[in-house]
Amino acid sequence: MFADELGPRARRRVQIVSAIAFVAVAAIVALAVRRFAAEGQLAPELWTVLFIPEVLRFLALGLLVTLRAALTAGFFALLIGGLLALGRLARSAPIRWAAGAYVEFFRALPLLTLLIFAAFGLPKLGLDYSRLTYVIIALAVYNSAVLGEIFRAGILSLERGQSEAAYAVGLTYWQAMLLVIVPQALRRMVPAVVSQLVTLIKDTSLGAIIGLEEFLRRGQLEGEFDRNPLQALLFVALVYILLCYALSRLARRLEQRQRRRYSAGAIQVAGAGEDLAVNEELART
Repeated sequence: MFADELGPRARRRVQIVSAIAFVAVAAIVALAVRRFAAEGQLAPELWTVLFIPEVLRFLALGLLVTLRAALTAGFFALLIGGLLALGRLARSAPIRWAAGAYVEFFRALPLLTLLIFAAFGLPKLGLDYSRLTYVIIALAVYNSAVLGEIFRAGILSLERGQSEAAYAVGLTYWQAMLLVIVPQALRRMVPAVVSQLVTLIKDTSLGAIIGLEEFLRRGQLEGEFDRNPLQALLFVALVYILLCYALSRLARRLEQRQRRRYSAGAIQVAGAGEDLAVNEELART
């Protein structure tokens, strides 16, 4: 469902608020630069050291660990999330209950709690892995629960006539789901899925808490070694911003494209519990 077009007054209010926000942000930046200069934090030697080839190589290796963790966890989260969505829409009540319990339990837990349990609890159970593996496990478990709801919302957002048409030509429930419903729903899910993967990339920075030398941790180590922690962390933050901004722009372009081509709205999971429940009940009847 699309929002109504803004009227002239609403557009003026938006422009005024945007201008005020821009001025406020510019003032904060100017104040920060002034404080940096007063404290000697703008000294060239504190910044140029970050661009020494050896330092860049050291940080790049940390960025590779971050990307490896994000890609691996994202793959398993997508796979498990898809299975969870199908499980929550299954006709078998035990399967629905099991999938629902998984989603509700792990969505309710803070990601940091899962990470600490993976790093310090699993070894107590005899599951001794690398720090990278613990980060991947925590990210995959948490994000699979979130993606499972995104997938379910995408499937239930389709008109009921799609499944009825599939049944009319003789397809079974699972054939209709896999051959008709899911391929169409994927077009609507893509922007929301990419947005969640952006969040997953940022969450890899929590690996620094358990000593994983990912991008953030290596930035901290570099700052401690060259005694420029502020500059090193600002450099790391800038790289994160650029990476996540690029993926966010990709998600936005995909969303605009699917709206133009398929006249479909974005998938909203939060606050849509009643609609999902009604649609799911209709899908089972």
